[in-house]
Amino acid sequence: MFEKFFSQASSKWMEGTGEEADIVISSRVRLARNISAIPFPHLLQTTEAKKVVAMIYEALQSLQSNEQVKDLTPVYLQDLQPIERSILVDKHLISPQHAEEAGGRGLLISQDEDISILINEEDHLRIQCLYSGLELEKVWNEASQVDDLFESVLDFAFDEKLGYLTACPTNVGTGLRASVMMHLPALVMTNQATRVLASLSQLGMTVRGLYGEGTEATGNLFQISNQVTLGRSEEEIISSLLVVAKQLIDQERMARHVLLKETKNQLEDQVCRAYGALTHARVMSSQESMSLLSKVRLGIDVGIIKTASLQTMNEMLVLTRPAFLQKMKGKELSPFERDVQRATMIREKLLDKIEK
Repeated sequence: MFEKFFSQASSKWMEGTGEEADIVISSRVRLARNISAIPFPHLLQTTEAKKVVAMIYEALQSLQSNEQVKDLTPVYLQDLQPIERSILVDKHLISPQHAEEAGGRGLLISQDEDISILINEEDHLRIQCLYSGLELEKVWNEASQVDDLFESVLDFAFDEKLGYLTACPTNVGTGLRASVMMHLPALVMTNQATRVLASLSQLGMTVRGLYGEGTEATGNLFQISNQVTLGRSEEEIISSLLVVAKQLIDQERMARHVLLKETKNQLEDQVCRAYGALTHARVMSSQESMSLLSKVRLGIDVGIIKTASLQTMNEMLVLTRPAFLQKMKGKELSPFERDVQRATMIREKLLDKIEK
């Protein structure tokens, strides 16, 4: 029943569609919610945590007539293999922290994977909606509607002055974290990224790596999100992030224009060398593949590469990860065997696109 979530690399957010999809890979909204009169997850014993999971699954049952949530599938994390939980992390459907300890934790996930609700991560519920491209307002609207449905059958912890109460004080208030995953290779290549991204903290934004808090940026991919959830409305948070994202898009486009105007031959050389390595290498580390795929993705965006799509590049973010490589081979692989399998998979994927 759950196999498709682990056997298919693609999710709806990887389609490469939506506004500004050449630079903004995805837009995400997460809402932290807790059930009133029940201790936060980190204070619960496993048996108590399982009761919370059961309570939320029962709430879903009572909402099954609603179109918005009727295809949500309940999953007990303890029923999944560690490698399957890692694939969910790679697809950005759960957090690395949620995958670490399976006992007393659950997940609700939609068939197209644009909605996932983490149960007993840091909070009782983490409602997450994830869309392709720069679609912050749409993804916020969907998250808000799902939130309203669950709040109609569950008593969320709420204070009239503070707002929604959460396990981490930084989430108190709206409990909302909005983020965009952006590909900014030209800002990096023109040595502007460090300065530009560092300035975002003054605007109340945080910059993280591909897999969120505590991860480094690889492949010129950056997650930009709001820092503050208290004292501002949800609409203000979304609007502020949208303004920041559009400014970054403008700066990235300007940097790409400069590269094409002043160093076109060098840019074409870098992109084509990367493409050549990806389509011919026999051993490929994860870090090397991320760097080369970033250059090829830039080549697609500016018209140098015409034989691959943004969707293929997005799917590579999952296909090249250790968990998915091992799942496809059906066995545990050594680091070297993973590098060989990664090179084979990339080669086949890109050459298959040429043949079509």
